Amino acid sequence: MGSMVDSMPSTPFGSTPSISDHAQPGDAQLRTGFGPRVRRLHARIGKAHHQAEGMAFSRALLEGRAQPIQLAALIRALAPAYALLEQEAPALASALGATSIPWQALGRSTALQHDLATLSPLPATPPSAAAAIWLEQLRVLAQQSPHRLMAHVYVRYGGDLSGGQQLAEQANAILRTHQFPALNFWAFESEITGLKQALHEGFEAMDLSPVEEEELLDEAELAFQATQRLLAELADQP
Repeated sequence: MGSMVDSMPSTPFGSTPSISDHAQPGDAQLRTGFGPRVRRLHARIGKAHHQAEGMAFSRALLEGRAQPIQLAALIRALAPAYALLEQEAPALASALGATSIPWQALGRSTALQHDLATLSPLPATPPSAAAAIWLEQLRVLAQQSPHRLMAHVYVRYGGDLSGGQQLAEQANAILRTHQFPALNFWAFESEITGLKQALHEGFEAMDLSPVEEEELLDEAELAFQATQRLLAELADQP
């Protein structure tokens, strides 16, 4: 998960505060400095962001009702896609002009593998159909439309650095009650605000045609749809 990108405004559901309600002063200050491309990305994905935050698994996680097996299923579903992104995206981004994105600091694959091992005592969960669809989507984009692949980079890592930080608090509290250690997935060693700024600057630096620009925005919506499919699947875990 982790796709609640940059604490975008949304309406609380019921008595549960939304991700946006947890925005830190540093986030607000950063938003005032968004470049034009990042602003367009946020405008395009706002509705999908709100929908994802209101889905059953999101609500359960934010309210502390999610189960460890659901968190294990989430980590198992995310790991292959992050591995592909971190293998393909750095060179593709550089070719598009984004040469300064701090990939090593952003990378989640090592953390995901750690968390897979930590949660391995939990029962196996069925292979994720949503994750398989998403992974194939990423493979095709890496070969045919690198600028579209970058939309998934933004939605995933931007979300991990923003709303994902609040999701981590809830997820780790749930795991503690079941005697599991905290997840590493949402834990970054570098300072969060600086990583966000570097990610944004990388996206602003990409050299895209007007058509590619519009396709980047379109794909950002599709990236959120991939997240929504996964969230719907997680809600059905026992």
